[in-house]
Amino acid sequence: MNRILVVEDEKSINDLIEMNLSEAGYDCVCCYDGEAAADILERESFDLVLLDIMLPKVDGYELLDFIKPMGVPVIFITAKGTMADKVRGLRLGADDYLVKPFEIVELLARVEAVLRRAGKTQYEIEAGGLTIDTRSHTVTRGSRPIQLTAKEFELLLLFVQNKNIALFRETIYERIWGGEYMGDSRTVDLHVQRLRKKLHWEDKIKTIYKVGYRLEI
Repeated sequence: MNRILVVEDEKSINDLIEMNLSEAGYDCVCCYDGEAAADILERESFDLVLLDIMLPKVDGYELLDFIKPMGVPVIFITAKGTMADKVRGLRLGADDYLVKPFEIVELLARVEAVLRRAGKTQYEIEAGGLTIDTRSHTVTRGSRPIQLTAKEFELLLLFVQNKNIALFRETIYERIWGGEYMGDSRTVDLHVQRLRKKLHWEDKIKTIYKVGYRLEI
């Protein structure tokens, strides 16, 4: 299980991030100022740090200098959204830069991407009685394999990594098929129906009226 340190001084945002990352299968530790974060980083090891810039005591830029020699990837999460701010953050060594307010699904996608680039990806995921192997693209229940197409596997992974979060049809389409959603939901709906049937997850993948779908596990 990947360990993530969340350094954010606004408790409501910190709590929201921690809740969604935990539901997605990450082990989270939270703190609210840069000095406390430095203390934790000296004692414990992490796979990723989510770091606000405007922090009490020690700001995010200073803390990034402290983190870099540890080789831990960092994603800045901040309200400082100008191009100059982004360029500065990335040039100082941040691995990604996310501007508030943000969608949770985007945060999870960026976390996944940075961990993958850093070679810290969690390859086996347990969810709803299934074992999902992201290297071999296989899914098993116990010792029994479940045959999925490539798109069905990607769809399952998207649901599992965003479990208990409502996903808009357009978000699903853009993430799985990579194009602009034009309002035709038949492709998404057909693949969801087939996935439900193959996994026997008719009671777990819920239809959200006028929105899309949510995996409840």
